[in-house]
Amino acid sequence: MKAARRTYWHLEDSPRVPTEYEIATSRILYYAGRGFEVDLPLSPWYERYQQGSPFACERPEDWEEFRDPRATTYSRYVTIQAAKEAIVDALFESIERDGAGSGRDAAWQAALERIVPPARYLFHGLQMAACYVAQMAPSGRIAICAMFQAADEMRRLQRFAYRMALLRHDSPGFGDRARELWEDHPAWQGPREAVERLLATYDWGEAFVALDLALKPRIDGFFAGAFARAAIAAGEPLWAEILASLGQDCVWHREWSGALVSCVAERSPRARASVEDWRRHWSERAERAGTELESLLQAR
Repeated sequence: MKAARRTYWHLEDSPRVPTEYEIATSRILYYAGRGFEVDLPLSPWYERYQQGSPFACERPEDWEEFRDPRATTYSRYVTIQAAKEAIVDALFESIERDGAGSGRDAAWQAALERIVPPARYLFHGLQMAACYVAQMAPSGRIAICAMFQAADEMRRLQRFAYRMALLRHDSPGFGDRARELWEDHPAWQGPREAVERLLATYDWGEAFVALDLALKPRIDGFFAGAFARAAIAAGEPLWAEILASLGQDCVWHREWSGALVSCVAERSPRARASVEDWRRHWSERAERAGTELESLLQAR
């Protein structure tokens, strides 16, 4: 008599009971390694920009060796973010209750107007880039990480939009020039060019490297670093705490990205060389973007 299955068929070779993370994330992309069931107009796109990317493991099954260091599943993500959002909600309530907008220094008010409204465009670009990485990823575990990262970018965008709404309450017309600043202010052109070029980068490996290993670390460092420190100096520690909470999301983005690069580099010298080439190519744009963001704190 045939023995009953102990677990899902693709996890039966495991010497131990599969974890919740392994059950929820293993081999969830049906087409990986076998192709689409029917020939579609998008098939050549995947063949060129996913399967043809030099950022690849030698064997398709090796993608399953990647592990998110946080072992993020949907339920775990919701639990983590719900706790963070409860804290941020309380911080915003304190800002509104205490009337933190009254008596704000004029120079800090001007810096906020240069940074907060246009930043929404930047974060939306980063969110779309993360979605593209998720769409093109050759492994379900990578796709899951990238999609949760995209959700984190939307969280950041929404919290900046909420902050903008509070500032508009104190200063009617605050943020009306957001698009003009994004398109024309000299200090926004480095970040804008970087994210627009990123959105036209189709090789999924290069898009991942440009986003998570070059641009985001420099951009995230500004908002969780220099911008947060400026907020404290300007007498707004509650806003700095909100920026720190948003920065915690970005720490995880760097962790899972680093784990993916290590996993692939161990298995493919070609992939390792491509990562270094892309990193060098994008580092100059990333540095320009970060430097120009920092200049917004002093610009007039």
